[in-house]
Amino acid sequence: MDEPRGNSNYALEKLRELLQSGEVGADGKLPTERTLSDRLGLGRRAIRRALEVLEAEGRIWRRQGSGTYVGLRPDGWSEHLGAIVAGTDFMEIMEVRLRIEPQLAQLAALRAKAPDVERMYDLIDKTRQSTDADGHELWDGALHRQVAQCAGNTFFLAIFDVVNRVRQDPAWQTIRERARNATRSMPLSHRQHLAIVDAIAAHDPVRAGEAMRQHLLTLQESLIRLTSLDRQETEAEKELS
Repeated sequence: MDEPRGNSNYALEKLRELLQSGEVGADGKLPTERTLSDRLGLGRRAIRRALEVLEAEGRIWRRQGSGTYVGLRPDGWSEHLGAIVAGTDFMEIMEVRLRIEPQLAQLAALRAKAPDVERMYDLIDKTRQSTDADGHELWDGALHRQVAQCAGNTFFLAIFDVVNRVRQDPAWQTIRERARNATRSMPLSHRQHLAIVDAIAAHDPVRAGEAMRQHLLTLQESLIRLTSLDRQETEAEKELS
């Protein structure tokens, strides 16, 4: 027998399933109430009440004018996030990523379930099939966030989301695209992504952490090489002027 559209308990059950599946945006953002209502076949009032319960439980948080997000409210970080991103650079970001993402991969290897791993492989395929920089960054970011989410540590995930916000900066997307074009690193990146997820699927935390570390080191080396060339070109132009 079908559940009535106004059943809030049923709405809560379906939303819990959605959160458990990890099928949310790359930035952890949930669909709008209207979209959830249409997707789940439930009334918006039931959806709204269920979301209130999840918010009280600390499973989601809301930002006025922006939307609803998975996880704990980052206690005012969102207000300062733009300043944090503006005050850093790519090398600092890579230093932080190298220190947290291998550990996230290790935890994911211990805690990821079969559906989580299946989604990771699907995200790898979507990343490989992307033909433009924006699409590639979107799916690559979604893959790395899925690994972070599967680590099962909300505080780690909040830190990851701050770092991952840099992907939304046009300057980051531009330099990443230049690095890929300069090194033709797409096939290598695909192999490294597979190595990470294969290790997580095998529940091998040591191998998962090392595979993630090697992947990030490759990216860091490309960025260092590119920024070094930019600096040399700038100095040469100054000498000629």
